[in-house]
Amino acid sequence: MDTQQENPMELFRREAPEVAAAFNGLIMSLVASKGIDQKTKQLIYIAMKAANGDEAAVRAHVPMAVKAGATRQEVVDAILMTLTVSGIRGVVSCLPGAIGYFEKIPVPEGT
Repeated sequence: MDTQQENPMELFRREAPEVAAAFNGLIMSLVASKGIDQKTKQLIYIAMKAANGDEAAVRAHVPMAVKAGATRQEVVDAILMTLTVSGIRGVVSCLPGAIGYFEKIPVPEGT
């Protein structure tokens, strides 16, 4: 597979397995922390990644947020929150992929 089109996390795991495993351990400890529920964690992550214009990360985390109970409007609002931090860049680069998830995948009523 062309490394330009490969999932970046898979490439990371293949090229630096020990570092990737340590990074995964950090992520798992953050996921397991009890201070914030999983839906809110995913929405925060989506907003942070959108603020950086990271389209791939936003697309990857929208399904996780939905699985944790987030609605389409909550995902949109999380992305829109980036306007005050990074301007329009995150919105125009990340909103289309997020909305695309909701338009392509059957989502239960109310999401």
